Amino acid sequence: MSPEQNPTPQTLDAEPRPGRLTAAAALAALEGIALVTGGVYLLVMGLSGHPDDRSQAVTGGVTLIVLALLPLLAARGLLLRRGWSRGPAIITQIMALPVAYNLLQADSLAIPGGIVLAVVAVAALVLILNPETTRALGITGPDGVRERR
Repeated sequence: MSPEQNPTPQTLDAEPRPGRLTAAAALAALEGIALVTGGVYLLVMGLSGHPDDRSQAVTGGVTLIVLALLPLLAARGLLLRRGWSRGPAIITQIMALPVAYNLLQADSLAIPGGIVLAVVAVAALVLILNPETTRALGITGPDGVRERR
């Protein structure tokens, strides 16, 4: 059988990647990089600095680094136009919203960080849930039919 008779995900790649999809991938990657950076910082400070609790600092650092895998994998999947990547990308944004809320409740320099995180999470959700992004990822509706433009 020829490729024309059996549509595959490669046929989606023939169309240019929407800018919204690229922007959503960039925001997810940015969140992943921020998590890795924070995790490495906690890990280094826990091992070389004088934290209140060394094991808690090391555990927090390792946890942040492991958590960074979710948005980084989602960003890669979005760039490669893989339908499975939408779920992890949405989960990442939903998990970021309560963190942003907690940062906004602090009486410190964490408030600007909470504002930035909230803006990034909401913007990424809007981009990921956009119908154009859904079509570009090859995600079909409940009846199994792909939306037409």
